[in-house]
Amino acid sequence: MRYRRITALLAASVLILSGCSGFSGKRDQTYTDTLFDTVVNVRIYDAADDSVLKGCEELCKKYDAMFSRTAEDSEISRINNAGGAPVEVSEETITLIEKGIYYSEMSNGAFDITIGSISSLWDFKAESPSIPDAAAIADAVSHVNYKNIMIQDNTVRLLDPYAKLDVGAVAKGYIADRLRDYLEEEGIDHAMIDLGGNIIAMGSKLDGSDYNIGIQKPFDENGTPITSVKLSDKSIVTSGVYQRYFEQDGKIYHHILDPATGYPCENNLYSVTIITDSSLTADALSTTCFLLGYEKGMNLINQLNNVDAVFITNDNQIHYSKNFQHKQ
Repeated sequence: MRYRRITALLAASVLILSGCSGFSGKRDQTYTDTLFDTVVNVRIYDAADDSVLKGCEELCKKYDAMFSRTAEDSEISRINNAGGAPVEVSEETITLIEKGIYYSEMSNGAFDITIGSISSLWDFKAESPSIPDAAAIADAVSHVNYKNIMIQDNTVRLLDPYAKLDVGAVAKGYIADRLRDYLEEEGIDHAMIDLGGNIIAMGSKLDGSDYNIGIQKPFDENGTPITSVKLSDKSIVTSGVYQRYFEQDGKIYHHILDPATGYPCENNLYSVTIITDSSLTADALSTTCFLLGYEKGMNLINQLNNVDAVFITNDNQIHYSKNFQHKQ
C-alpha cells in the first residue's frame, strides 16, 4: 500500500499529523530555517551524523540563492534583468525553467512561468497590501508568454526584454526532490521534508506504519483539517486561496494569479492537493490544476498515471480524483 484515503479530521494545510517520536540524540534530528519565502523543516528519523543536517542546510541556501525572484544576484534575477540578452546559468536552473515551460505548454498557458511581470506587482506580505494599478497590471499581462523563453546550451534569453520569470510554482518542489536525493545518498530511509507545505514523506514511520497528513479546511483560523491521507514514499502539495491573501471592499485577493488577467484566479476552487512521487510534479500540478479550474483540472489528473488529487470547492465539498479511493 502506498497511500489511502481516510475521513477523520486530523490536521492542517498540508500538515504532518503523526510522525515518529520518542527518539533522542542522533536518531531524531531536525533542520529548521526560513528560506524560499517560507519555513523549511527537514526531520530525519534514522540515526545520522550531524553533517547530514548541515548538508541539508547548505543545499537549501544554495537553491535559495539560485532561484529567488527578489534577490538581485540570483540566476533568475539575472535573466529577468538582462533586458533580453542571453544569460549563462547553471544546469539546474536550465532544468527548472524547462520544467516550467513543460507545464506552461501542458496547460496551454493557463500556468505560465513568465508570470513574474505580474507577480512582482502584488505584495501579499505587505503591512497594508493593496490592488496594483490597473494600467500596470494590463501592461504586465502583455509581457506574459512562455514562448518568449529561448534556451540554448547553458544560456537563457527572454525574447521580450520586459518579460520576467517566476519559478515559485516549481522551485520548492524541485528543491524538495533534491533534498530527498541527497538524504538517500547519505543512507537515510525515514525522513520528512517540509518546505512550507511541500511535503515529501521518505519511507514510512520507523514502526512501518504510514505518515498521517492533513489537508487544511480553507480559511479555518485554527488550521483544522477538512480531511487527511495516509502515505509513505510520496510527495503531497496543496495550492489554496487561503494560504496568502488579503481582503479589500469585501473581496478576497489571493496569491494564485491568472496569467490571462493579472488578477487572482477566479473559479469555484478553494484548494487543490496533489499526491505523487515527485514533489516538483505535485508542486506544478497543484497550481496548474487550480488555474485550469475544477473540471479541466480534474480531467487532467484523471489522465495521468500515478498522480492523485483532492479538490476542495468553495462550498467546502471534497472531490477525489478517479482512482483515489481505490488505493487501499
